[in-house]
Amino acid sequence: MNKVVRVLVVDDSAYVRKVVKQMLSRSPFIEVVGTSRDGAEALEAIETLNPDVVTLDLIMPEMDGVEFLRKQMARRPIPVVIISIASEGGEQVLAALDAGAVDFLQKPTALANEKIFEISNELIEKVKAAANVPLNRLPVMAERPIQLSKGMSFSPSSGVVDLVAIGISTGGPQALAFLIGQLPENFPVPVAIVLHMPVGYTSMYAKRLNEMSLMKVVEASEGEVLEPGIVFIAAAGRHLTFVRHSDGTVRTHLDARPFDTLHRPSVDVMFQSAAEVFGDRVLGVVMTGMGSDGTQGSAWIKSRGGSIFTEAEESCIVYGMPRSVVEAGLSDRSITLNCMAQAILERL
Repeated sequence: MNKVVRVLVVDDSAYVRKVVKQMLSRSPFIEVVGTSRDGAEALEAIETLNPDVVTLDLIMPEMDGVEFLRKQMARRPIPVVIISIASEGGEQVLAALDAGAVDFLQKPTALANEKIFEISNELIEKVKAAANVPLNRLPVMAERPIQLSKGMSFSPSSGVVDLVAIGISTGGPQALAFLIGQLPENFPVPVAIVLHMPVGYTSMYAKRLNEMSLMKVVEASEGEVLEPGIVFIAAAGRHLTFVRHSDGTVRTHLDARPFDTLHRPSVDVMFQSAAEVFGDRVLGVVMTGMGSDGTQGSAWIKSRGGSIFTEAEESCIVYGMPRSVVEAGLSDRSITLNCMAQAILERL
């Protein structure tokens, strides 16, 4: 990236504004052009400074982050990265993503120590990625996605797939709400999802997605039987893998190991386990997100005879994870988000 990204930092804490500015200034490709204390001030600053990206706190006086997002996106869409404390603003984070935020990361609760600097590299990468998001793809989620497949029926025993495994990151909450919202209640196989989220959010997100979907959506817990029609979202902080038991059932297993992955949960870890347990009866789907998590796992699925779908560049918020799979020659089909549900149903 040669372009210098102009950033507006919005937070009601002067200390946090200073620290975020220091963190972003470590990159020669980022310039903090201004700071604001609340949403109202930020709305004015954007008109004056015309930043490329906004970093946004959610809990602020006068005008909070969610209200700011709704007003700004109605006025002129701009990429926004949320920096939030999960314990205080978890529901607000989901509301902010609904309102059009591109990405988020968790603010350490102990701001007076060095922990906040640990997120510096992650923040820089998220801001740089946000700057490259086409404005017409900024995620604004509908109250309830249109159900396209409510009337379809299946004979589970006749299918060629026993598990749909999905890996997704940046733009994931909105894309999954759209995709899962289109799948029918009688979906014939279980769905397992790794979504890169900080600890403290996956449970809330699973509950929200469950309310919007015909399928049952849960945050995966230890030892659950994989059953058709249920969506299992990996719990943040633990890998999701699968174990086949002597009675023939396949159950979930959660583990902090392996420790050497960039993400926990990791798409690669889940895909590899799915390939080992289900063989050629796995459909892996790699969707919008930064980085390359899912590429090694896709190779495992392909080596066992399974199939891989990737989200097409035209609909991705960030075409990183799918691009890596495509460039490795592992994608069987590249499909836009609008067509992904139908493609999965046809594959089943």
